[in-house]
Amino acid sequence: MMTVNSVAIIGAGNMGSGIAQKSAQEQFNVQMVDREKQWVEKGEKIISDFLEEAIERRIFKPEKVEQIKSRITGVVGTENVSPETDLVIEAVFEDFEIKKNVFSILDSVCSEKTILASNTSSLSVNELAKATGRPDRFVGLHFFYHPAKNRLIEIIPAETTSSESLAAVEQYCKTMGKVVIVCKDRPGFVVNRFFVPWLNEACHLVDEGVASMAQIDSVAEKEFNIGMGPFALMNLTGPSIALHATNYLAEQLDCSRYFGADCLKQTIEKSGMWKIEGNTECDEETSKLIKERLLGQVFAVSAQIVEEEICSIEDVDRGAKVGLRWAEGPFEIANRVGIEDTKRMASEYAKLAGFELPKWIAEKEGSFDFNYIDTKIEGEIATIILNRPEAMNALNEQVVKQLGQVIDDLNSNDDISTIVLEGAGKAFVAGADVKYFVDKIQDDSIKDIYDFTAHGHDVLNKLEKSNKTTIALTTGLALGGGLELALSCDYRIGTRRSQFRFPETSIGIFPGLGGTQRTPRICGIEASRYAVLAGNFLDSHVASALNIITHLTEPSNINETIISLSIKGKPENKYRNEPKDLDHPISRFSKEFYSDENMDEIMSGKIPKNFNGDEKLAARQIKSLGFTAPVALGIANNLLNVAIETGEDLDAGLEKELANLDVIFQTKDALEGLSALIEGRRPNYINS
Repeated sequence: MMTVNSVAIIGAGNMGSGIAQKSAQEQFNVQMVDREKQWVEKGEKIISDFLEEAIERRIFKPEKVEQIKSRITGVVGTENVSPETDLVIEAVFEDFEIKKNVFSILDSVCSEKTILASNTSSLSVNELAKATGRPDRFVGLHFFYHPAKNRLIEIIPAETTSSESLAAVEQYCKTMGKVVIVCKDRPGFVVNRFFVPWLNEACHLVDEGVASMAQIDSVAEKEFNIGMGPFALMNLTGPSIALHATNYLAEQLDCSRYFGADCLKQTIEKSGMWKIEGNTECDEETSKLIKERLLGQVFAVSAQIVEEEICSIEDVDRGAKVGLRWAEGPFEIANRVGIEDTKRMASEYAKLAGFELPKWIAEKEGSFDFNYIDTKIEGEIATIILNRPEAMNALNEQVVKQLGQVIDDLNSNDDISTIVLEGAGKAFVAGADVKYFVDKIQDDSIKDIYDFTAHGHDVLNKLEKSNKTTIALTTGLALGGGLELALSCDYRIGTRRSQFRFPETSIGIFPGLGGTQRTPRICGIEASRYAVLAGNFLDSHVASALNIITHLTEPSNINETIISLSIKGKPENKYRNEPKDLDHPISRFSKEFYSDENMDEIMSGKIPKNFNGDEKLAARQIKSLGFTAPVALGIANNLLNVAIETGEDLDAGLEKELANLDVIFQTKDALEGLSALIEGRRPNYINS
């Protein structure tokens, strides 16, 4: 399989420089290209200013910024792109002829292996593909602004795009930490298809004299649970961009309702910006009209997207939540509103816009069910994708139930030899859904938490006891329950982007999905105390040394590693009970600091008297332990010891872990720690 290691970005403006910056942050070698030196230098300054701000906000250290900049090479002239570049992304002005000319030059300069891509929000990818000399190695990309911050990307393969090219570009996007939506080449793709007419519909409401801009923004913010209404959003991105986009959709979709509203055109002619002023309050009837018009538009157009098989209902919602930062997607909102009201509003808007409401939603009964588990099968290897990236793939009742069903199906499939688990977006799985725990504690429904966790144990044991080779592709964040899920697999593949942590003791609980039992068996009691009790972050190198990662590799070698492990089969000894690299500094520190004889002093908040190792690291451990919930820390420590006592009888250890759930979730500190995490504050533990 082809992999992307080097990229070139054509266009050094705000979008192009942002793509270049993000690529360099993820350790790709980048050429940033423009027609003249002054434009290249301007792009470099945009990146430099952005990274300086990141230093001020303590996102990056100065040395990290210098490393990022060193990976970006300024290039004057498209004809001077390195011929051996793996992927070239054109990010110039949204004009077909300009883009066509760029691709003509790239076709003559780049080697046969180079994949070409166009960053476009509106132009037809199929038509652009025809304008290149390599339609099989061409793909459309829609980055969302700002590319270094916004995690969403729409990948639009042309009808001629090869599966190999699509896979290579998708892997590049995933390595960038992007949430990927692969969609059909239709006007507006996914997000702009419903979002741009939504902006224009708000303008129509002004033209009709229904309400003021301030009132419409206020109602929209409330009903869609968003921070800014349509007019404030247009002021942020530019009303002229909204007009261009909505007119394009009107022409392409033959929908006159989408042509720019009069007030939008007039605002651009006069000042170019909206003046949002006056009272935000309006009467109930007006509020209802605004609400139902804007909701109806989103429901109707989202239904069209699904009808035309551009993408799934889950991806529509994902686009809204990740790309637009809405709290809920259109179909989640529909569930909240109710299906009958959803159909009524959608039907009313469809009549207004002059199109027929898709039959599938007009006849829909009951709420929408969402699928968060996707499966791909290639030969004997099945890949399970936990596809809830908008929530960093957090485990909730639906995800765990669906995962269990998929594992059952694959375990019973004789044609499958290997099961791979992968998380969509930048995380493998970032733990369990904390709000679920808080809600259940407040409702005095601890039994529901027990049942949920017990079911989680059953699902992880399906992997533990599978006769298939099981691999966790932990190439991003694996936190709490996500790390526990990974530890239930035979192998864990990691890359430089891998990060692991058990945060439980600092939020008032303990790892309850096998973390206290599998971790000691994998990396030994001392290293497990370092990981579980103090909740230390483990980067890829530390995790590899401790055997949390069994195979550390480059992103370009992931598929090769999967295939080799599939051929090798299940490990002879999954539970080696010690770190993989005994000489690694953290392995040595853990052995010396977290030894059995030191634990009484450590648990009482003291550095052991006989410890002669790294004093600064020891002090940090004591400080970290001081931030944990005392009850949770004590139970976690006892359960780690249980893992040693039960030895090879993993089931016995897991039963004892599960038995402590009732105790921990009835403590006041559990509610305090979990609530503090949701509220973004430091917890105040009272040891009860």
